[in-house]
Amino acid sequence: MAIGILLVGGLGSRLAPLTNEIPKPMLPVGGLPVTEHQLMAAKKAGITTVILATSYLSEVFIPYFGDGSQWGMNLLYAVEKEPLGTGGAIRNAADVLSPDQRRGETFVIFNGDVLSKHDISAQLAFHKTKGAEVTLHLIDVEDARAFGCVPTDSDGRVTDFLEKMENPITRSINAGCYIFSAKTIDEIPQGKVVSIERETFPRLVKDGSPIYGYHEQSYWLDVGTPAALFKGSRDLVAGPYLAGKGTTIGERTQISGGTSIGRDCQIGSDVVIEGSIIGDGVSIGEGCHIAHSFISHGATVAKITNFERTFHSRTQTLPISLP
Repeated sequence: MAIGILLVGGLGSRLAPLTNEIPKPMLPVGGLPVTEHQLMAAKKAGITTVILATSYLSEVFIPYFGDGSQWGMNLLYAVEKEPLGTGGAIRNAADVLSPDQRRGETFVIFNGDVLSKHDISAQLAFHKTKGAEVTLHLIDVEDARAFGCVPTDSDGRVTDFLEKMENPITRSINAGCYIFSAKTIDEIPQGKVVSIERETFPRLVKDGSPIYGYHEQSYWLDVGTPAALFKGSRDLVAGPYLAGKGTTIGERTQISGGTSIGRDCQIGSDVVIEGSIIGDGVSIGEGCHIAHSFISHGATVAKITNFERTFHSRTQTLPISLP
């Protein structure tokens, strides 16, 4: 079966200050870190060995996930001393395995800030059927101007990789899940900054290598902005709210709007929480009203009025406008 590589080394600058202490892929959505949702998607497709390609705040991942045995998986870690770009990160992660271990293997690459419900097993089957070196998951969007677009021919073969343009020639965009042959990964230079989007993929197309696009219009979201992070969390919550194991909720407390609450939280009585993300180990005092807010792991919120439309962490509170 395929081996997974999860790219989780990004800075997450658009989500600061939340990402000052927590790497973007470890921010909670729907009560669990983004990375955990992705690992469960990989496991569903039969991928049980995954290499986490880390860089920024790399020390956060191992204490949480360990060797992966808790999830029935085998997790390995590749730490970049300096950012290597998407291509360099993939090669650095693959080098955790010896050449013999990866020879003939198929690798599934996941971008660390994407939530997707597409059928990874079907993408793998498509890749095998086509005899592809690389297969990308593609989705169609209403307006592709904000994205690079990926045209394909009638057989699904990628014909070009195009940068953002005012009049895109296709609505198909790169959705951030790739299947690579070991041969393709071995062609990425070791220890160098390489972009697969700007260098590797265009080179493969130019060389006539079999690179294909797998189209599937499933749920997909890039959680790289505050608004998207909240949307992703709401989308994963079935009902007015979700609360993790060990969390207690006081009398007459009202929770709504797809709120997610982490593990081991203490929510006081007469509290109102609307459309928020609450981390693990949070204490919220009696009578608080919290709306459209992110409360960091381990934070304590005393009784506060009109605590609305803010990011709240242990050290800062910043205003934010959400949809």
